Amino acid sequence: MTNMEHGDLTLAQLGWRPFFQQQLVLEQWEYPVVRVIAQYRNRLDLLGETGERGLVLHSDMPEITVGDWLVLSPNGEFEKLLERQSLFRRKAAGSKVGKQLIAANVDTLFIVTSLNDDFNLNRIERYLSLANEVGAEPVIILSKSDLTDDPESFSSQVQALDPLLMVVTINCLDADEVHKLSPWCKTGNTVALMGSSGVGKSTMVNTLLGKTVQSTGAIREDDSKGRHVTTGRSLHRMPQGGLLLDTPGMRELQLAECEDGVNSTFADITSLAERCRFGNCQHESEPGCAVQNTIDRGELEARRLSSYQKLIREQVFNTATLAEKRARDKNFGKMIKAHLSDKKNRKC
Repeated sequence: MTNMEHGDLTLAQLGWRPFFQQQLVLEQWEYPVVRVIAQYRNRLDLLGETGERGLVLHSDMPEITVGDWLVLSPNGEFEKLLERQSLFRRKAAGSKVGKQLIAANVDTLFIVTSLNDDFNLNRIERYLSLANEVGAEPVIILSKSDLTDDPESFSSQVQALDPLLMVVTINCLDADEVHKLSPWCKTGNTVALMGSSGVGKSTMVNTLLGKTVQSTGAIREDDSKGRHVTTGRSLHRMPQGGLLLDTPGMRELQLAECEDGVNSTFADITSLAERCRFGNCQHESEPGCAVQNTIDRGELEARRLSSYQKLIREQVFNTATLAEKRARDKNFGKMIKAHLSDKKNRKC
């Protein structure tokens, strides 16, 4: 089981909303409702008003992830997966064709990056696209502020991406500084931590929870890259009452089915593109390109346009690849069904 200290928790304290309540049919109002607080290869850890319990995963169950809400039968068996209010997912890592669920029903996303060689605006924009796609509030956490003499210079670079973006600079080892995150840690609010390995996420988890629940590891001095020290996804209750969902560091976050999120993250560019002379302008060397004109005037970074174009191309390619896989799987399913039907008819 996880280190979730529950006592007499109510569903509201676990993040229950009218959105979920409205999905229950009348007879399910008396059924156990639980939230997934940890996910393993073969089972789930669940938490509800009656405490913690486990659930063995079976192949006939839908794909479930940490943060999901489940309805169980009176005898504790899986009954229903409730529709999610938000769902973080990515293209499966490597050459695999498929999607990997990361977390469900997250209200706020803490995007953590450290103030060393890990700092990368392109990576921040990638995470922002994911947050904007699902409608979670993004908060940029600039960790390890003790590693630089000028943390404000990093903060101003991130703030320039969006004047309304929340940016917080902290030293993860300092509980007083981590207290800056309290407004997002209130009762019933679910916060997810995401970032590459070695940015201080495990340290932040321990500081936010006031105890050690995640091991921490040193970064490699030659490239400031971190080692994976968190290997699973789990949900923890913070002293302020909020719920903290920790995820492993991800060296690869491939976007798919994320066009709206990318366009929202780069709203400055999409707004400029509407003023281009040609509707299909690629913002390269076309005459009357409002985007390139803005870059030439020094009002927009060429880096930002390059980042936008890369993410758009990536999500278009991955989305098409996933669509092709779904079509193949559907056709394969039809072929199997037809084969079984034909086999049954021959027996008759």
